Order: sequence, then structure tokens, then C-alpha cells
Amino acid sequence: MGKLYIVPTPVGNMADMTPRAVEVLSKVSAIYAEDTRTSGVLLKHFGITTPCLSHHKFNEHATAAPIVRRLLAGEDLALISDAGTPGISDPGFMLTRECRREGVEVETLPGATAFVPALVNSGLPTDRFTFEGFLPPKKGRRTRLEAIASASCTSIVYEMSLIHI
Repeated sequence: MGKLYIVPTPVGNMADMTPRAVEVLSKVSAIYAEDTRTSGVLLKHFGITTPCLSHHKFNEHATAAPIVRRLLAGEDLALISDAGTPGISDPGFMLTRECRREGVEVETLPGATAFVPALVNSGLPTDRFTFEGFLPPKKGRRTRLEAIASASCTSIVYEMSLIHI
């Protein structure tokens, strides 16, 4: 039986890629990526020639089972996202859950996650915090914000901003 590696990728600075992450991505049979074009830049930068396939929020229902079959057949595979740790506001949860259900080993490498440096840098209390990820764009957003505002701990919320040039 193979192993699924969850591999964090840099959030904005290629120098944050760990040597272990490069080693794992170089030795697995295939890498599943949120966006193969974005990941292609990263892989090329580190000289990684491992085949890169698509696994993102729009196809993860269809790709999870075939990936698990490859793992059950003995292949080691990796999952990466565009930036940070897969499964943290990025695809990964569903695949990890299916691997666990099938008894496939999942190993998550330590590495970049956007909210940890932001939390530590904020000067806000870090002994208790909640991570909300991305809020709903419309329906339920105000209600969720009101609930977050009433919490007695530091809250982390991701916000997507679009830059128009």
C-alpha cells in the first residue's frame, strides 16, 4: 500500500520551501495539485520532474476515488495546493478522509500555513483562537461575523480580495 503525502508549499516566497518537501515531491509517483499551472512554476523552480495532475475543489469528488485506488495499488502520491498547506481552506480534506476510510497512510509535512505567521505577528492573544477560513460571500456572512465578534478568543478569517488591473 502506498502513502499520501500532504506537502505544504510556500506562501509568497520560494525560499520557504523545505528540503524535505522537495525530496518528497521528487520521489513520489505523481503530484496532485490545486492548479497545475501555478504548481508547474514551483516544480520547475526546484527541478522537480514528477508528473503533476489536477485535484481541486471543482473535481475532487471525481478524483478522490481514483487517487485512493492508486494508493491502494502501492503508489506513493503527494497533494499540494497553490500556497500553504492542503486542506486548510484548500482542497485536501475529502481526499484525506477517503484515505483514512480505506486504511491508507497519510503523512502531512510541516510547513507554510498563512494564518500561523499572521496570528503570531498580530500581537493578539494566541493561547486560544478560532480559525474560520473563508466566510460565505453573501448569505450567512453577517450572521457569521456577528458570531465571531461575540467570541472570547482571537479569531482568524480569510478574505479573498480581487485585484483588477
